[in-house]
Amino acid sequence: MKLAIVGVGKLGLALLEGVTAQGVLSPAEIGLLDANAARAQDVAARTGARVITQADLGRAERILISLQPRVFPEAAEWLAQPNAGYISTMAGVPVSALTRRLGTKRVVRVMPNLAATIGHSQTAITGPREAGDAGDLAFAHQIFDAVGDAYDLPEHLFNAFTGMSASGPAYVAVVAEALADGGVRMGLPRPLANELAAKLLIATGELVQRRAHPALLKDEVASPGGTTIAGLAALEAAGVRGGLIEAVVKATRRGTELGKDQD
Repeated sequence: MKLAIVGVGKLGLALLEGVTAQGVLSPAEIGLLDANAARAQDVAARTGARVITQADLGRAERILISLQPRVFPEAAEWLAQPNAGYISTMAGVPVSALTRRLGTKRVVRVMPNLAATIGHSQTAITGPREAGDAGDLAFAHQIFDAVGDAYDLPEHLFNAFTGMSASGPAYVAVVAEALADGGVRMGLPRPLANELAAKLLIATGELVQRRAHPALLKDEVASPGGTTIAGLAALEAAGVRGGLIEAVVKATRRGTELGKDQD
């Protein structure tokens, strides 16, 4: 068994589909373990992977932990295997806690986002030298490159990455909802307003990537005395910019708090 996925939620399923579609692993090389046995069986039936038990983890070369951080201290008692490498997607759980609880330095900490489910994740990756020597870091890159873009990042920036990129889809969803609400308030039908908001965010992301700075795009759209600059003034008055910055700050600090809970 090349990989055991422990926790087969949206992310676990996205990774399973990504690595098999890209040919990184075959379904037969992947084991699935989840507290919801029915869900694991359903995913296995759809993908060709195998359902395993806790006793089977000793046969896995590497174990991907996709659990809620709060359950990790208890789960580590049966997750710890003598010869396995680990990849953790648990928010706020530092490398130090992983190595201490799992009894090995072959640990890789990663932080993807929900866009992994559509092959466009942004994933931060880090790990100690031992994980690099054993090939665990390279293996993690293979997995997460299959579902988007992966970035090597020093661990002290992980919570900031989490607060911005991993939490970011929720912030942008609020922006999309608010834009659609504004359109409805001014008379647009709800289905059309929702569609316009979604497509607007997609197109804007493409436009921003083609410019050196987001402000350049803003200045292109905002003509003197026009409609856009009037709308931008309203955003500034409402503190939207500051609100988004503070969201990243608060989420980053919460990630730090979760890490302390693991000490």
